[in-house]
Amino acid sequence: MSAIIKAEHLSYSYPADEDNPPVKALRDVSFEIEEGSFVAVLGHNGCGKSTLAKLLCMILVPDEGRLYINGKEMTDDSVTDEDIYDARRRVGMVFQNPDNQLVATIVEEDVAFGCENLGIPSEKIRKRVDSALDTVGMRKYARHATHRLSGGQKQRIAIAGVIAMRRKCIIFDESTAMLDPKGRKEVMDTILRLNREEGITVIHITHYMNEATLADRVLVMNEGSIIMDGTPGEVFSGAESLWAAGLDVPQTTELLWNMRKAGYKVRLDIFDPEECAAEIVSAMKEREALNGNS
Repeated sequence: MSAIIKAEHLSYSYPADEDNPPVKALRDVSFEIEEGSFVAVLGHNGCGKSTLAKLLCMILVPDEGRLYINGKEMTDDSVTDEDIYDARRRVGMVFQNPDNQLVATIVEEDVAFGCENLGIPSEKIRKRVDSALDTVGMRKYARHATHRLSGGQKQRIAIAGVIAMRRKCIIFDESTAMLDPKGRKEVMDTILRLNREEGITVIHITHYMNEATLADRVLVMNEGSIIMDGTPGEVFSGAESLWAAGLDVPQTTELLWNMRKAGYKVRLDIFDPEECAAEIVSAMKEREALNGNS
């Protein structure tokens, strides 16, 4: 597959103000995001995750490096306003607080807002809104007041607004952070459906390790740099590196890591609780069999 996003040696510093010196937020960051993939981005607060997301959406402009969207370089001096407009139509973002993203009092009007700003004809907007609400499972709430929805429902409406604008890539910037467990599950189910059924490229910035295990690939950031890049199994098997960066690992990984430390032969790339239990039982039986034969 081709890369929908390509970053080469991106760096960015927030400028100084009267009270603070410049803050280096990103340092020489390079990676590619394949079209149709699901990439999770992990890192503690202040590591540069949200700054990276703003660069990819062209809310911020890098100090150094090159950024390509759908093969077009966006950091070249020859880039036009139309080029930037076209790129922003391909990459959208869903932010952390759903209340900050809803602009209309009625659900379907909020989903239509972005399309109206793009100048899309009314009859096409109607079809896009209905389709987007179907995709996030919120069609029956089309005429509901947005302020009466739960946190998870509001976030799904925010996602529907991005879908209606036909974004090829959606960046979720800690979009589940302010939700309760039920709301997080609703949003994650929607994200997975968008990626696996609709083919939308997903970049999911999160603090929740179990959400990252659902991705095809995980990027780990620390102090403005990418320190790990691989499948969830590859990344979480390096538990010591994650702990050194101030991050947790999935509970199954920590349990299996402790089992391995105690001398049991277990895999570390298991995230399903039932599979984890089966792995532990198998390892214990193997140890008992060896002890019985010795």
